[in-house]
Amino acid sequence: MVRYRRSRRALALFLVVLGGILMYLAPEVWGGLAVLALGVVIELVGISLERKAP
Repeated sequence: MVRYRRSRRALALFLVVLGGILMYLAPEVWGGLAVLALGVVIELVGISLERKAP
């Protein structure tokens, strides 16, 4: 996906922060569950990008 380490780290950091914000702002209704799940998925993608070896 992203070859360059610096770009991959910046993207991973952005995704982890975005996922955290989405999880924090998720309302306590069924729509909030979808936003929370999206936040978790975004964080997992960010973490996997950070851990992936070039």
